[in-house]
Amino acid sequence: MRLGLSLGYQTAWSTPADHLALAQEADRLGYSVVWAAEAYGSDSPSMLAWMAGQTERIDLGSAVMQIPGRTPAMTAMTAATIDALSGGRFRLGLGVSGPQVSEGWHGVRFAKPLARTREYVDIVKLAIARKEVAYDGEHYTLPLPDGPGKALRLGFHPPREHIPIYLAAVGPKNLELAGEIADGWLAVFYAPDFAEEQLASVRAGRARAGKELAGFDVVPSVPVVVGDDIASCAELVRWYAALYVGGMGSRQQNFYNQLATRMGYGDAAREVQDLYLAKRQRDAAAAVPMEFIDRTSLLGPKERIAERMREYAAAGVTTLSVTLFVADRDSGVQTLRTVADALELSGVGE
Repeated sequence: MRLGLSLGYQTAWSTPADHLALAQEADRLGYSVVWAAEAYGSDSPSMLAWMAGQTERIDLGSAVMQIPGRTPAMTAMTAATIDALSGGRFRLGLGVSGPQVSEGWHGVRFAKPLARTREYVDIVKLAIARKEVAYDGEHYTLPLPDGPGKALRLGFHPPREHIPIYLAAVGPKNLELAGEIADGWLAVFYAPDFAEEQLASVRAGRARAGKELAGFDVVPSVPVVVGDDIASCAELVRWYAALYVGGMGSRQQNFYNQLATRMGYGDAAREVQDLYLAKRQRDAAAAVPMEFIDRTSLLGPKERIAERMREYAAAGVTTLSVTLFVADRDSGVQTLRTVADALELSGVGE
């Protein structure tokens, strides 16, 4: 199992300099990849291109680039360019986002996300491989018919003809799609004792493509808080869990709430959502079960984190990407070091 660093996106309490310092420390420590995110603020490729010239070995991944925010050709151009800037270190993580962001921010209908994702990835692969991009799908037609457009080829030679593609997936059908058409899965709220149900869907997709799970990168983003008191560590993760389970999406369509329900927390998930949507965020955070936080996070001293890492490795994780819940840059650097030490202690690192 390898280590990754999930930076998220820029917030009111982070700066690009902070994220760069953490990426550089992860690079020095031998982490395999650093991921940058986007929602409706900072975008991921700009951050990754900036870090590409200021790191040496670590891979640079988008987690994610939003499918509704760019044409597939634009995504291929951006991916190929960052791959060239970084000397072949880019990983392309894609996701459809959610209905509120897709339709409210990008003005793109959310309907049929699986079919759109399949076609989108088809076109991205064609473009990066420098094949003529001609496509006749339900959602994308290139070139447009009855006009002056012509099938074009990517105008420069990137370092690789294939850039690893990852899908952010939560539901069973999306997990199957990730297994079938992608090289890896970007997971959230990954609990080792629940993982087999999710991996069964991934395996079904791999089988449809005539492949096995071996070689497929399973990459959960896992909150980490180092400390002696487990309950105190969990408190730092509560607001994040409440935001996703309670407020990320609408009452009718919240993929994270549905995941928590499948994991056995249906009553709590409903309560968290009710409170969050009633703008009682503090109460929503308090309603997140401690067990749910602990199952999906790395909490406690180095030794306990090492033991949990063994559970993640046994549950199929190949790249464990940590999300730092820390007060400042120095605490983040120290946490990265503790996580690296824990992986060595666990005995499951590559």
